[in-house]
Amino acid sequence: MRQELTPSGEVERYYFRSLYFREPGGNLFEIASDTPGFAVDEPFETMGEALSLPPFLESRRAQIEAGLKPLD
Repeated sequence: MRQELTPSGEVERYYFRSLYFREPGGNLFEIASDTPGFAVDEPFETMGEALSLPPFLESRRAQIEAGLKPLD
């Protein structure tokens, strides 16, 4: 018996757009665009110096930062 894959439809993620689907074994796959890219909200030259979040996660900044481990 052949099972059809049902994609999520386009999901806007601020830095890129994604489609999601589950294969018959239950694994979730994501196909993402290359654009607009991570340089949409910070200059390439300083990228990675501070935590940038998409607007839909900004309200959870304290919680996200609390879960990060420092880089050595």
